[in-house]
Amino acid sequence: MMLLRSFRLLYVQVLAGIALGILVGYVWPETGVALKPLGDAFVRLIKMVIAPVIFCTVAAGIARMSDMKAFGRLGLRTLVYFEVVSTLALAVGLVVGRLVKPGAGFNVDPAALDPSIAAGYVEKASHGATLSESLLAVIPEAFFGAFAEGNLLQVLLIAILTGIACTRLGDFGRQAADVFDSVSHLFFGIIQLVVKFAPIGAFGAMGFTIGKFGIAALVKLGALVATFYATSLIFVLVVLGSIAALAGFSILKYLRYIREELLIVLGTSSSESVLPQMMQKLQQLGAGKTTTGLVIPMGYSFNLDGTNIYMTLATLFLAQAMNIPITLGQELTLLGVAMLTSKGASGVTGAGFITLAATLAVIPDIPIAGLALLVGVDRFMSECRALTNLVGNGVATLVIASWEGDLDRDRLREELDRGPPATLTAAAAAGGAD
Repeated sequence: MMLLRSFRLLYVQVLAGIALGILVGYVWPETGVALKPLGDAFVRLIKMVIAPVIFCTVAAGIARMSDMKAFGRLGLRTLVYFEVVSTLALAVGLVVGRLVKPGAGFNVDPAALDPSIAAGYVEKASHGATLSESLLAVIPEAFFGAFAEGNLLQVLLIAILTGIACTRLGDFGRQAADVFDSVSHLFFGIIQLVVKFAPIGAFGAMGFTIGKFGIAALVKLGALVATFYATSLIFVLVVLGSIAALAGFSILKYLRYIREELLIVLGTSSSESVLPQMMQKLQQLGAGKTTTGLVIPMGYSFNLDGTNIYMTLATLFLAQAMNIPITLGQELTLLGVAMLTSKGASGVTGAGFITLAATLAVIPDIPIAGLALLVGVDRFMSECRALTNLVGNGVATLVIASWEGDLDRDRLREELDRGPPATLTAAAAAGGAD
């Protein structure tokens, strides 16, 4: 009876989906590969509502702000926090790569690698935009075009402009903010329906991963995968844990609170699959709507801690595997280049690998063909990247909300002590999510 009650919990269902996906992918690889549409469909359903949720949340929050200087301060603090923590993540990956040397002993001959395996990723990376093109990419060609394309930065820009405009329209602007609020509740209701399919999505995505790449690929490059997972765990517990402690909350209690979201990300390899739910949970923890609505979407482009750790660690792994010596100066160059190339990588599967290709493209000592060594296990590391990115952006939201005086500390403490709620929609509808 107790087992039946436990299975009604979403995170238990997601765990079961992941386990079943691994089993199917291992025993019947072709069947596992054929399950890919299940995972893709779930992620697409979630992404369908991300843009309107961000727009409504940010626009309504800004519309109710009377002090635009405070909003400017929030944006500046957010960018400074992202840059500092992202640089720390890059440095951690670099230091661990030097100390552990996960690529040592592979003795790979670069000439023996097949460059065609990594060619597709290199082509995508080579299409990197110039500075002017990057600036223009933030501005949509049409108001609704950003929503149709699902471009989070463009949607964020539209929401900010809309919110600022509302502050200048008096009563009408406040009425518009109320409308945005009401519409956001509608989309959160849709999310609660879609999330019920998370176990199926996790089953399909995990079945595809194991069926396509196999356990053998994971074992072959196990040293790198294990090092990356251990490094990310250390970063979360030590670096983000210290930041959380300074802000007045426990990282372990926070991880327990978002356990359902972590499991969904583990199954789908995409942090975007839980973005709306994370926004809602962070508000339930006491973070204000404006802070949550600004920090989370920006974090998906500018605060990718897992991706940053991966880039420096994987680059050193390739150099070590191919016995290519790298000087301290080159490592510092790598750090500087990665600080730039890591910005703008989205939370979708494979983005970190493409970003790595863009980084290697400007470090000629390491041949691009070396990416072929990572293709087989990148999907396994993609899951860890997404998990670390998710945790990092949640911590960032609570910390920045604390700085801004936009965090209800009593609610944060009570919610973390109580644990994750069974449902957030009812709480939000009752006024629980401020």
